[in-house]
Amino acid sequence: MPQTADDARAAADHDPSADLDPLASGRRTRRIHRAWFVAAVTFVTIIGAAAFRSLPGLLIDPLHQEFQWSRGTIASAVSINLALYGLTAPFAAALMDRFGIRRVVAVALTVISVGAGATVWMTSAWQLMLCWGLLVGLGSGSMALAFAATVTDRWFTERRGLVSGILTAASASGQLIFLPLLSWIVSERGWRPASVTVALAALAVVPFVWLLLRDHPADVGLKPYGAKEFVPKPGPVPGAARRAVRVLFSAMRTGPFWLLAGTFAICGASTNGLIQTHFIPAAHDAHMPITAAASLLAVIGIFDVLGTIASGWFTDRYDSRRLLAVYYAFRGISLLFLPMLLAPAVHLPMIFFIVFYGLDWVATVPPTMALCREHYGEDSAIVFGWVLASHQVGAALVAFLGGLARDTFGSYDVVWYASGALCAAAALMALVIRRRPVGRAGTTGKAGVAVA
Repeated sequence: MPQTADDARAAADHDPSADLDPLASGRRTRRIHRAWFVAAVTFVTIIGAAAFRSLPGLLIDPLHQEFQWSRGTIASAVSINLALYGLTAPFAAALMDRFGIRRVVAVALTVISVGAGATVWMTSAWQLMLCWGLLVGLGSGSMALAFAATVTDRWFTERRGLVSGILTAASASGQLIFLPLLSWIVSERGWRPASVTVALAALAVVPFVWLLLRDHPADVGLKPYGAKEFVPKPGPVPGAARRAVRVLFSAMRTGPFWLLAGTFAICGASTNGLIQTHFIPAAHDAHMPITAAASLLAVIGIFDVLGTIASGWFTDRYDSRRLLAVYYAFRGISLLFLPMLLAPAVHLPMIFFIVFYGLDWVATVPPTMALCREHYGEDSAIVFGWVLASHQVGAALVAFLGGLARDTFGSYDVVWYASGALCAAAALMALVIRRRPVGRAGTTGKAGVAVA
């Protein structure tokens, strides 16, 4: 796209010192690049949206006791939420290209707030599925990791692995901040005040997004961080839905897409669908207090932040396929031991599991994003949105099957063992993905040769 006169002036007026790396030592830095402030706002935004993700596991027992709904019915609403969280993501990424990041994210946070707040008046299971499943699912899907991928791709050409790891960790940070508070509210005040807290948390972030977030570096006359040349802001891309579907069908003709989608589906099944939804009820079955179980999930959030940022650093330096294989293998091994560790009190082996599993919670995201960029170039954010959709479909399936298994067998043991076996399969699938030949164009339509 040719430069406009405004773009040329912005490039000429650009201060090179703004591109200096704030993490590098031995340099004199006069100004931190604006990209890092945009990343910080994105981090805080995802934290606010992540509050709702702390609540579903806390609601299963209270809703079962108050309304006498089966755990399978309640898990169905969680499944709708998780599925829409993923299925909305690629369309949201395309909408960000059409209307801008700020508008899409502000509307998404508002929808999350409305959906979570409306649950306090529900009296039937279909209302739970409408509010928590449909509305919160659609809003949160627009705030999914495709949002982080879009910000990373637009504002950074260097440190992308690190930044994607930091933004991915924001979701865990939201869990860390809100989960102990929400578990206390549910235990002491009931589930309705907890839902209102989630609604207010999402709504409170909207002003920060509108005032501080910018759609593109060219909006403030800057190059992307690490770029050698000024990049003009592209015009709005019409036909967002058509583009998202077109990119999907193009990617579906390639081998790497199916392998990435398959591994990420197992990732979702073994994290959001399994641990985040069913760990607290399973711990409660073992007579562990709900506040203790929620605190353990919060500790997972602490170590997830460390593990995901470290994974981003590793992704900038090592083969993403091998990283994924190691992450899935270790996760599968840890899940096989979990049924033996659940007990009324927290003990040392359980703490070791929490630390080990926490480091691996979403460490898979930075290398998966990197492989999408490697194979799909400028369409990578939308392709990653579809890969994320598979993540959430896997999560939704296991969230439902976990509740069904608990109703049928009286325990979650079969779910833990099955998830461990799936993770072993994901490790093998990751190793099958071939590296993209150096020098090939990063377009969706030419990626079909990248896998045997």
